[in-house]
Amino acid sequence: MSTKTNISPPFPSSLIERPVHAPIHVVQPSKGLFRLDLPATWHYRELLYFLVWRDIKVRYKQTVLGMGWAIIQPLMMMVVFTLVFSMFAKVPSDGLPYPIFAYAALLPWTYFSEAVSRSSGSVINDANLIEKIYFPRVLMPVAGVLTPLADFVPAFGILLGMMAWYGLSPSWNVFVLPAFLILALLTALSVSLWLSALNVRYRDVKHTVPFLVQLWLYASPVVYPVSLVPERWRVVYSLNPMAGVIEGFRWALLGKEGPDFMVMVVNASMVLVLLMGGLIYFRRMERTFADVI
Repeated sequence: MSTKTNISPPFPSSLIERPVHAPIHVVQPSKGLFRLDLPATWHYRELLYFLVWRDIKVRYKQTVLGMGWAIIQPLMMMVVFTLVFSMFAKVPSDGLPYPIFAYAALLPWTYFSEAVSRSSGSVINDANLIEKIYFPRVLMPVAGVLTPLADFVPAFGILLGMMAWYGLSPSWNVFVLPAFLILALLTALSVSLWLSALNVRYRDVKHTVPFLVQLWLYASPVVYPVSLVPERWRVVYSLNPMAGVIEGFRWALLGKEGPDFMVMVVNASMVLVLLMGGLIYFRRMERTFADVI
C-alpha cells in the first residue's frame, strides 16, 4: 500500500510560473551641447548633503583644535600681512585700521581658495564612487565648494569681534553681504568645474592649483586697496571677479566706498560665462571619467 505526500513548494506557484522582473534603468550619456540634466542633479540633492557632511567630518576628525583651524588660518595671515605690508612696506588701507582692512578681505578669499583647492580634486578623490554607482558627477565639485562654508561662519564671528574692538559697526549695507558671498561661491564653482574635469585627464593640474591660487591672491585687492591700481588698468582689473567680491565685503562691513556698478556688472558677467562654460565642459567630459580615472 503506497501513500502520497503532497509537498507544497516554498513559493506560490504564480511566482514560479511568472517570474517578476525588476525594472531596468538604463543610464546613457546625454547628447547635445546644452543638455545639463539639472532635474537629475536636484533628484540627488540628498547625496549632496551627505557628501558635504562627510567632508566636514573628515576635515576635523582626530584634530586637537577642530573648528579652530577655520579661525587660525585667516587670523595668522592677517598678522603676517599687517607686519609685512603695513608696518614695513607702508601700504595704505583707505583710512581703515590695516588688521581689519586685511581680515575683511581674507574672509572671502580664504573661502574661495579653500573651495577651489578642495573642489578641483573632488573627482579624483571620489574615484571609488564613480566606478561603482551612477549619480550626477557635478555633485562632487558642488560639494567641494559648499564644504568651506562651515569654516566661513566662525571666521566671520572673529571679524565681528574685531570690528567691535576698533569701534566699527556695520551699516545697513551688511544686508547685501550674502550677494557677494554667493558671487564668491559661483566664482569658485565656475573655476572648479574646469579644473576638476581637467584634473581627471591631466594629473599635473593638482600641482598647478596652489600656484594659480597664490597668483590670484596678489592679483586681488587683499593686501592693498584698489586705489593703488593705475587708472589705465582698472578695466582689465575688473575682469577679476574676486576683486569685486573683496571690495563688496569691505563696503558692506566697513562702510568703505562702494564698488563701481559697472565693475560689478563685468564681474557678474565673467562669472556667468565661466560657469556656463564650465558646466558644459564638465558634462562633456564626465562620460569618460570612469574609463580614464
